[in-house]
Amino acid sequence: MTLDTLQPWLNFVHPVIMWLLLATTLYALYLGIQSRRTRLADAETRKELIKGKFALKHHKVGSALLAFMVLGSVGAMGVTYLEAGKLFVGPHLLVGLGMTTLIAVSAALVPFMQKGNETARLTHISLNVVLVGLFSWQAFTGMKIVQRLLSDLQASAGS
Repeated sequence: MTLDTLQPWLNFVHPVIMWLLLATTLYALYLGIQSRRTRLADAETRKELIKGKFALKHHKVGSALLAFMVLGSVGAMGVTYLEAGKLFVGPHLLVGLGMTTLIAVSAALVPFMQKGNETARLTHISLNVVLVGLFSWQAFTGMKIVQRLLSDLQASAGS
């Protein structure tokens, strides 16, 4: 298999990774909600919730999300540039860059949250709620791009 054969298929790595990251993001949201429930629970309920280690799991999943979202965003731009010789500046790219920024800022708040800063915690939550909304929108607009790429592949295979 040559690079010319492989290159068009590289366009589909990003969407697959991003759909997996969206599912992982929803799991991280669940863990974050459970972590907050644990923190705010009465003593008896907290004893039970602590067994779930939600805060630790949320932190680990969030760290992986940060890394893979940055890699996925930069990787997608690289593949697009290799394939087309340019980036297509439009809503999908701009929102993706915004999401990458949001998750980086959200992660940067963690040291302040660990020191009990409630403003940092509420900002972290707010940024991540916006991130989940944007991520959902990206997933569906990205599928339109995938459909166009598949049409282009079919057209080139038919010629």
